[in-house]
Amino acid sequence: MSRFVIEQTPLEGLKFFKRQPMGDSRGFFERLFCETDLADILQGRQIRQANRSLTEKTGAVRGLHFQYPPHAEAKIVSCLRGRIFDVAVDLRPDSPTYLKWFGIELSVENFHSLYIPEGFAHGFQNLTENCELLYLHTQNYAPHAESALNATDPRLAISWPLPISERSKRDQNHPLLDDRFQGVLL
Repeated sequence: MSRFVIEQTPLEGLKFFKRQPMGDSRGFFERLFCETDLADILQGRQIRQANRSLTEKTGAVRGLHFQYPPHAEAKIVSCLRGRIFDVAVDLRPDSPTYLKWFGIELSVENFHSLYIPEGFAHGFQNLTENCELLYLHTQNYAPHAESALNATDPRLAISWPLPISERSKRDQNHPLLDDRFQGVLL
């Protein structure tokens, strides 16, 4: 019996899944990751790195980050505390949904995780204070392969649910898309 209910989003390859906790009067137990149960979406990829973040302020935005090949990564994002609006943007130039985005609420209450394949940028906005996330990555962080989109780029037109209260200087300085951007060729 799988502990995950996997759903396809409108963007090919981008999936979310609901974890199925088991609970009783003491609380609950849940599986955050299982290679066997998630084999259909992982397709032979291995988790190579696990990261955790804490973002304190409601309305704060992190992202939209990605890595270029050969360091392009798939990732699974789960919210362990608080509520976030999690966003993935399709950067695959041959995709019919190139530069389209998908957003979903992840929270400790709804037990949802987002699977983001290679060729997508990722970011999120805090819907509450003190949001803690767990990221599982199929590649190690490669600073020389890292890049990002500007989360407020009008060409993307992401409908952030709240006014943006805070972004890092680095994230604020990511350029807006122009004709030079070629996407991520996998």
